[in-house]
Amino acid sequence: MSRLSAALLLAGAMLLATAPFTGRAAAQSDNEVYDRIEELHGDAAGFDRPLRQLVLAMRSGDAETVAVLAEYPLTVKANGETYDVENAEDFIENFGDLVTPETRRAVSRQQYEDLFVSSEGVMLANGAVWMGAVCDDNACDESHWAIIAINN
Repeated sequence: MSRLSAALLLAGAMLLATAPFTGRAAAQSDNEVYDRIEELHGDAAGFDRPLRQLVLAMRSGDAETVAVLAEYPLTVKANGETYDVENAEDFIENFGDLVTPETRRAVSRQQYEDLFVSSEGVMLANGAVWMGAVCDDNACDESHWAIIAINN
């Protein structure tokens, strides 16, 4: 078995099972995505839980969970404007204006093998949401995965 953890395999299966089949071949495998995350950001296994939480929260419109997953200030592009959301309370209060139904739908259908990974972070839903490994200390010895941008 590859380095891909059992939890990650389960998450991938859950995402695949709940997303409609698009009829196209995957450009990359789950293992390739996992390896790319690990190579560029480390803690690929730690990415699994926040990704699953985000997909499920977007599916159900759970603003509180999405807000907890974000790093603040959070840059959100919506309605032709760019907003710097300062905290979770502001995000929750304005969720309907900050996250469009199209973005919610696209993220809720995200498949693991369709993630795009760059040095900037992990892109979901063709750029609608970006997640990144955010440093918890100056040396970046510790980090956590968070939403770092939303682009409606």
